[in-house]
Amino acid sequence: MAGRFAPRPTRTTVPRQAVVPGVRREWVPGGPLDLGLVLGPLRRGAEDPTFRATDDGAVWRACRTPVGAGTLRVAARGGVIEGKAWGAGAEWLLDRLPSLLGALDEPEVFVPRHRVVAMSQRRRPGLRLTRTGLVLESLIPSVLEQKVTTGEAYRAWRLLVRKYGEPAPGPAPAGMFVMPAAREWALVPSWEWHRAGVDNKRASTILRAVRVAGRLEEAVGMSPVDAQARLELVAGIGPWTSAETVQRSHGAADAVTVGDLHLPGIVGYALAGDRDADDAVMLSLLEPYVGQRHRAARLILLSGRGPARRAPRMPRVDIGRL
Repeated sequence: MAGRFAPRPTRTTVPRQAVVPGVRREWVPGGPLDLGLVLGPLRRGAEDPTFRATDDGAVWRACRTPVGAGTLRVAARGGVIEGKAWGAGAEWLLDRLPSLLGALDEPEVFVPRHRVVAMSQRRRPGLRLTRTGLVLESLIPSVLEQKVTTGEAYRAWRLLVRKYGEPAPGPAPAGMFVMPAAREWALVPSWEWHRAGVDNKRASTILRAVRVAGRLEEAVGMSPVDAQARLELVAGIGPWTSAETVQRSHGAADAVTVGDLHLPGIVGYALAGDRDADDAVMLSLLEPYVGQRHRAARLILLSGRGPARRAPRMPRVDIGRL
């Protein structure tokens, strides 16, 4: 009878060292590489449980790979990139380390057409576009960012991953978690979405997406344009969300984000002094960069050249099937 009332074990009580031993690999990039710039877009807020930058200059990622959970530590030492990984997904993560760090990106083909873009590019020679090869990892937090403030979305991601994910394998920094598998997302009860501040529309979009998770993950083998089209077959996923996803999963250099409240004004102001630019004006201004419009927009954002805010930060809006 005594055992009947013993507390049920939870994931957070599993010893962190009871994991597959870590594996290590080195890679020498073909040019300058800034880990913060390359991997920064994968971080969803300062307290993202799946991402950590430590004081020694290393970047840690906790990932749900096709073969299981994995933790990756990446550090640069004298021009050499050292990757260490733990868990069932360790080899998968290390096999894709070069592409994660932009080895498949082609920044050299980019030709600046505006002074502000050229200056931003010169100041950041280590910028490359990451390619994770993982769709749901970027899709779910992007859905959470629909029509709410960034802070609200980051909070929801943090709470849900910590509650329904699993501790990151290996000696990861304390508090790191791997996001839930598709099946576990599908089992999140309605009241937990509510507690995390996620409305029924966004929760329903995520539930529809995880039901076809396999088909969505297949999109990594498609072109970014075709991948976006597949993602947008899911009700609730529109051009804003699909672009935000393939920018990370595919390293899509041309997947410019439309439907964003602030980006058109920032691009318009930087390139033409037009702080009231809409999507149509933004796309017109980015026309010289077709094939590289996301990279151009990223460089503009990094330049810091944007209009002063005239109102408090407003929610992002996805113009898709909401």
